[in-house]
Amino acid sequence: MPAFFARRHGARAVIEGGDARHLARSLRAKPGEEIDVIDPAGFMLTVRLEVVSTERVEGHIVSERAHQPEPAAHITVAIANLPAPALELVLSRCTEAGAYAFVVFHADRSIGRGAKLERWATICREASMLAGRLHVPEVSVATSTDAVIGAVEQTVMLARDAPRRLASMTGPGDLTLLVGPEGGWTEREQNLAPLQATLGPRNLRAETAALVGLAIALAGS
Repeated sequence: MPAFFARRHGARAVIEGGDARHLARSLRAKPGEEIDVIDPAGFMLTVRLEVVSTERVEGHIVSERAHQPEPAAHITVAIANLPAPALELVLSRCTEAGAYAFVVFHADRSIGRGAKLERWATICREASMLAGRLHVPEVSVATSTDAVIGAVEQTVMLARDAPRRLASMTGPGDLTLLVGPEGGWTEREQNLAPLQATLGPRNLRAETAALVGLAIALAGS
C-alpha cells in the first residue's frame, strides 16, 4: 500500500478528496487498520484509522520516524511530447526515481499531441505516494525545444553521438535533462544546445533514456 499525504492536526491525521475515496473504495480500508502517512515536514507517520468514508479518512498517529527521501540535487526532466503510454511511463517511473519536475515540450519530431496537465499531475502524485516521497513533481509545458533551453540556465541535451558521457559531466547541483522524441533531434535543435551528453552507443527509447539519464544525474544524491 502506498503512503498517503495528509493534513496533520496534533496527534491526528486527516485524508480527504480522491485519496480518501481510494482508501475507502479501492483499498477497502477499515477502522482499526494502520497505514503509512507522509508528513511533508520530514516524517513518516503510522496512523491507526478511526473514521473511514469516501469524503474523509481520519485516524490517530501512533508513531513517527524521520523520513528524508528527497535527492539533494533537483533534476528536471524535459521530455519531448510522446504518445500517451510512453509519456505516462516516463512521468511515473522518473517520479519514483526522484525527478524534481517535468517539462513536456513539442520537439521538431514530436509525435504526441496536446497537454493533459491534470492527468499528468495525478500520475506524479500517485507515483510520489508509492515511492514515499515528500515532494510531488510539478509538470509544465513548453512550446518548443527553443523555449525550454531559453528558460533555464543549466540544460544538458541527451544525444547518442555527443562527445562526452553524462556520467562524466554530472556532479552536485541542479540541472535540466533534455530528452528528445523517438525520431531523435533535428540538426537545428542540436545546434541550440551548448551542452550535450551521451548515455552510450546504444539506441534507447525515449522513455528508457529519460530514466537512465535521471539515474545517472542523481547518482550519489
